[in-house]
Amino acid sequence: MQVVIVESPAKAKTINKYLGPGYEVIASYGHVRDLPSKDGSVDPDADFRMLWEVDPKAQKRLNEIAAAVKGADGLILATDPDREGEAISWHVLEVLKQKKALKGQKVERVVFNAITKQAVLDAMKAPRAIDVALVDAYLARRALDYLVGFTLSPVLWRKLPGARSAGRVQSVALRLVCDREREIETFVQKEYWSIVARLATPRAEEFEARLSGADGKKITRLSVGTAEEAKAFRAALEAADFRVRSVEAKPMRRHPQPPFTTSTLQQEASRKLGLAPARTMQIAQRLYEGVDVGGETVGLITYMRTDGVDMAPEAVAATRSAIGKQFGPKYLPGVPRKYTTKAKNAQEAHEAIRPTDPSRHPREAARHLDGEQAKLYELIWIRTVASQMESAELERTTADIEAKAGGRTLDLTATGTVVKFDGFLTLYREGKDDEDDDEESRRLPAMSANDKLDRRDILTTQHFTEPPPRYSEASLVKRMEELGIGRPSTYAAVLAVLRDREYVKLEKKRLLPEDKGRLVTAFLESFFKRYVEYDFTADLEEKLDEVSAAELDWKDVLRAFWQDFHIAVEATKDLRVSQVLDALDDMLTAHIFPPTQDGTDPRLCPTCGNGRLSLKMGKFGAFIGCSNYPECRHTRPLTGDGAPEGDGKRELGIDPESGEEVTIRAGRFGTYLQLGEGKDGEKPKRSSLPKGLAPADVDLETALKLLALPREVGKHPEDGEPILAGIGRYGPYVQHGRTYANIEDGDDILAVGLNRAVVLIAEKQSKGRGGRGAATPGRTLGDHPTHGGPITVRPGRFGPYVNHGKVNATLPKSTDPEALTLAEAVTLIDAKAALSPSKAKAPRKAPAKASASGEDAPAKTAAKTTAKTAAKKPAAKKTATKPAAKKTTKSASKGPEAAE
Repeated sequence: MQVVIVESPAKAKTINKYLGPGYEVIASYGHVRDLPSKDGSVDPDADFRMLWEVDPKAQKRLNEIAAAVKGADGLILATDPDREGEAISWHVLEVLKQKKALKGQKVERVVFNAITKQAVLDAMKAPRAIDVALVDAYLARRALDYLVGFTLSPVLWRKLPGARSAGRVQSVALRLVCDREREIETFVQKEYWSIVARLATPRAEEFEARLSGADGKKITRLSVGTAEEAKAFRAALEAADFRVRSVEAKPMRRHPQPPFTTSTLQQEASRKLGLAPARTMQIAQRLYEGVDVGGETVGLITYMRTDGVDMAPEAVAATRSAIGKQFGPKYLPGVPRKYTTKAKNAQEAHEAIRPTDPSRHPREAARHLDGEQAKLYELIWIRTVASQMESAELERTTADIEAKAGGRTLDLTATGTVVKFDGFLTLYREGKDDEDDDEESRRLPAMSANDKLDRRDILTTQHFTEPPPRYSEASLVKRMEELGIGRPSTYAAVLAVLRDREYVKLEKKRLLPEDKGRLVTAFLESFFKRYVEYDFTADLEEKLDEVSAAELDWKDVLRAFWQDFHIAVEATKDLRVSQVLDALDDMLTAHIFPPTQDGTDPRLCPTCGNGRLSLKMGKFGAFIGCSNYPECRHTRPLTGDGAPEGDGKRELGIDPESGEEVTIRAGRFGTYLQLGEGKDGEKPKRSSLPKGLAPADVDLETALKLLALPREVGKHPEDGEPILAGIGRYGPYVQHGRTYANIEDGDDILAVGLNRAVVLIAEKQSKGRGGRGAATPGRTLGDHPTHGGPITVRPGRFGPYVNHGKVNATLPKSTDPEALTLAEAVTLIDAKAALSPSKAKAPRKAPAKASASGEDAPAKTAAKTTAKTAAKKPAAKKTATKPAAKKTTKSASKGPEAAE
């Protein structure tokens, strides 16, 4: 009997079928050991000794593996074919050695790039030893990430309240986003004019030509900078005679792009399918591990973490065969195409991402897949097939046109492109992050040299230069790859961490740095500049690649890094807060003190008139304050987003009914609205702002509607009871009797109608059985492999979570609850149980005040439906904020090692 170790139970089941009797395939469920989340796990003073800790959830599985190995003839380590997979195999082997489970059995390592029967059987015929160089590269990378995270993050916490964590790659990716925002803020707009002549050939066929020269001088896009210049050129062209000086047609060939790498797959899935990189990788993992096709589990794509662009010869042959059958011989090049990567530091250790069987058409595969899986498989299939198709043949025509106006000669140019043979374009066109106006689809009419042309119109158009666009997730991954920052397996995780830490936000599919992210980047650039430089990070990645190629000792890399990094950290211990503030204030000037429209000093205090505004630091983070404090108490948030300034409030107007002043105010827990100042000791009526409503967008009319909440939406069609809409402690809700339903992000609390409210109520009743305290049963994933009992995934007021008995564990933001597997849920449950047994019991107390699902709690607080209740909401928010702050601290302590 041979024992085979793989990562996931799904793979174990499939591979066991392929291998048959004589093999026992066991899943490790990913990594079995890790560095403890505490100081000293990597000790630079002991030659970088690393202390490994067996994950509690993995202990039982390791015991099972050890028991199986003791009675086996051999051990085959068949984890994923990358650095992480090599590390998992090494960890399993190290634990088995410690347990003394190996009694002379032969230990072999096999790798396969696809989970198909042929790929697995072929891999079994070519075993090897564990690649020590790959393991060393993993150890070096893990140690570096730990040292940066657990050394630098505490510095941030002490010197920069509100900061969450720093990371070796995470912080550099954040700098990319912040640097782009700085470019946008400091961008100086420039005026320019385009001049286009609409002309007609002798056959009256019209076309456009652009001014490209005048009096022997070339005119570029920005050459004509004023309306006066444009007017002068227009006058000259309106008086000119036009003729064709020359016409030149050049054939062009456009070649297909190579098959997908991890990076290009994430980019194209973002552009064409709207998928976040993390979601793309989740779906790709499912396609790789396999789906049921005709009663057999088959992997549909090859391994999805790769920077290689080549394909195996048999895959190329199969792809060419599919092209010949589907598109015909003219779409098949005479020889197969071979690709090499252009990405910096690419290792090309594996094949590109491709279908395991190119003859399996997306239409056929879609019958066995859900919607997202089918779309991603189709994208991979067409990119792979197109990569081996014939080039497209185009013809680019350029006409040079002369305009004679008195003694002046003006030059115009017209271009057009015609597709003569579509080639691979018949199947696939790569998406773009920022579409430009190209002339590919424009063709010129037939014309010859010396043809006279008729002027139909002269168009002059004013333009202004635009700043560079913000990064999308796709373009940021592309830029990181170009710079050699990070690796295929880290892109998605880095982006997820930046959003989870609230360092960036995604708005209209573009990444915007939050103030918290801007402060962290400014701090690191001011005091740890070298460690967020792009070249330094890329050079370090290159050294790690040299370790994986056995060209460099991994501890030499650590020693060289730690020597300087430790000195830099020590130098910050004596930093005064004033030094930090001065540095950040100077670096963020364009962001927090943009030029005013009237040209006045943006740093002049608007309250006292002579104080100077500058960056201040409080226990809740950074803000802007006056230099004349405490005489002048003017404060405002970092950026002018319409939030209150001065004494913390902004007047919106007078309530016509009560005659009281309506103000928007900055509170300890966010911006809120207030009516009057309160009478007879009662608190004034208040309302928080719905999520997504910026303070700058709040006018008097909107404020009065919010202060009037909760409002009656209408009568329920079944029982005639009123349905109310309001804002509770945890956000907007609708309420019918004892049933409360949270309003979704796309709904407007002020506009939600009766039909939509009835639907939300009905959906909540179907999930939560409609009553107070009713718990949503959730989706059962299976029984706990160690302790027994069902594990379910449920919706909750703080987001989806998994439940096992008395233990509840919140899902990470990047995890899709619908795609969650039993193994992933067990990992979360066991980690939560091990963290704090007392806290694991806490959810049992919840039903006394809120439903187990957590959905009803916000509404219950707000459902008193009186003006007093609405007035107390900011105070109630205080209660909700305390546990959140504690949770933030805890996640921050774990954060540094969560991603590179």
